Order: sequence, then C-alpha cells, then structure tokens
Amino acid sequence: MSVLDRARGGDTGAFAELIEPFRRELFVHCYRMLGSVQDAEDVLQETLTSAWRGLGGFAGRASVRTWLYRIATNRCLNWLRDAGRARPGADPAARADLPAPTRTGETIWLQPIPDALLEGLPDDTPGPEARYERREAVSLAFVAAVQSLPPRQRAVLLLRDVLGYRAAEAADLLGVTEDAANALLKRARSISFERPAAEPAGAGRGEAGRGEAGRAGAGPLSARQRLAASRFADAIEAGDVDAMVALLTDDAWLTMPPAPFEYQGRAAIGEFFRHVGLADGRRRYRLVPTGANWQPAYGCYVSGRAHGLLVITMRGELVSAFTRFLDNATLPYFGLPRSL
Repeated sequence: MSVLDRARGGDTGAFAELIEPFRRELFVHCYRMLGSVQDAEDVLQETLTSAWRGLGGFAGRASVRTWLYRIATNRCLNWLRDAGRARPGADPAARADLPAPTRTGETIWLQPIPDALLEGLPDDTPGPEARYERREAVSLAFVAAVQSLPPRQRAVLLLRDVLGYRAAEAADLLGVTEDAANALLKRARSISFERPAAEPAGAGRGEAGRGEAGRAGAGPLSARQRLAASRFADAIEAGDVDAMVALLTDDAWLTMPPAPFEYQGRAAIGEFFRHVGLADGRRRYRLVPTGANWQPAYGCYVSGRAHGLLVITMRGELVSAFTRFLDNATLPYFGLPRSL
C-alpha cells in the first residue's frame, strides 16, 4: 500500500511522511505571501490541517506538491482578505522629531526570516517559468516589493516567477482563467519593477531583483563582503557615524518597515543615525551577528535590552541598504535573547 493510500486511510504517520518533503518550501511560500514569519507559521498549520481533512478528495490529477501549494496559496489569500488581521502602520505625524526623510514611502508590514528557516529548500530551478534565483527570491528587496502588490497579483507572481508554474497551472491553482492569470501577472510585474534600478533593497517598492541594485545580496557573499558588513556593524557599535557612512554607497537607503520614513544617501543617513539612532551620543548599541534572508544581520541591544534587528544589503564591498526592524517579536526565531 502506498504512503498516499495509507494516509487516506487515516494513518497520521503516513500523512506526515507524505507532506514532510514540502513543509519547508510551503512555509517559505507563505512567508513570501505574507511578509511575516509568525503569520507564515499560522497559515502553514492551517494548510496542513486542511490538507489532512481534504485528503479523501484528492483525486491525484496534480502532484501532491501542487495540491499543497493550491491550499497554501488560497489560505494566504484568505488571511490577507481578513480585515481583522490588518496591522496598523506608523503614523508619520507621530514622529515630528525625525529629520526630514528623503521620501515617505508606502507603509508595509515586513519581518526578516532567519537563514536557518531557509535551509533545505530545493537548489534547482523550481519550474520552467521561474525568473528568480533561490536566494534572490527571499531577499528583503524582493519580499518587500511583493508586499506592495494586491493579494492575487502577489500570488500569481510567486507561482509563475518564483515557483515556475506555467500559466495554465497557475490559473488552475487560483481558480481563474488563463487570460485572467496572465493579466494579473503583467500588472504585478509592472508594479514590482517600477522603481529605478539605482534604488536598492530594503525599500517597500523596490525593483525586486532586476538590475545590479535589485539583485544586491542575491548570491552568496564573499569573505571580503562579509568583512565589510562586520566593519559596518563595528562602526555602529562604536558610535562612529563617519566610519559607518564611509562604508555606504552614494545611493544607499535606510528603511524601517512598517514606518514609511526612508532616507537615501550618506548625508541623510548620517544625520538620522547621529541625531536619532545614536541620540547624539547618548545611545550605544551592542550588535549580535546572525543571518536573515541570506543577508548579514545583527540583533540590536541598547543597555542590554533587545532593540530589534538590523539587516544589511551589500553591493560589492559597500552597504547599499540597511533595514532597521524595531519589533522584537522575531528575535526568538533567530535564537536571540530579549536581554543580554
């Protein structure tokens, strides 16, 4: 008797064996859809519960993997439609003390994902329609850009350009016509790529992987890049704004999702960090190295207490963007304590 037949017969061990090869990639798919590690965990659990209950109706016309992606995608869409789960954004008027931002961007919800939760994903190209490399498709630039899309555009972009499903397959998974799926994809691509390539990762409406800046951080970092990221962190710990700024590209971005304030360039970022981040020398950080979205990351601590997470995007041997997450909720996923 096959594993599928045993699972259909109510064997929970067989069901676990059936879905285990896909658990990690389904979780990452939910993360891309929702931009939140916590929400992705919840929706994955809903997906597996629904799969267990609906296993008797699985006719086998598609693979188990595709069937699970259908459930997961539609669970994510339901989650996004639930107005009760809408998260409040930052109120621009509430921080009148901030230096004037380069731009007030879109308010998006975004959390970093630990590298440990990305391990074990398939290394090969998922399908013939895939346009993104495995690392590129979990970079902060890409995930942030995806969060700016309406839910169904978000879903079709991930199904086609990340997972590599053909147009007819994606349409079937979403329960729409092929023409409708193609129209959603066309619109999603135009929105994702509307920001110029010179504006790199970390901002909510990034180019998401096209051009050098959009692709920054997509591949494995060299030893020299990792050393440069470490020097950048050392400069922040030392409160040395000049040394920190010297390691930025001319067009670097500082973003702080879900706060919409964005700062570009060495002068603007230096002013922000000198007067707000470091509070004119009154605040000192201790940074604990980790990894997020396959990018260098650091747990931030002030006076021994957790103060969020910093994720760095490298272009060459300079920092092209850094994203400051003030929420401590994801620290346990990184194995980071609430206090030192």
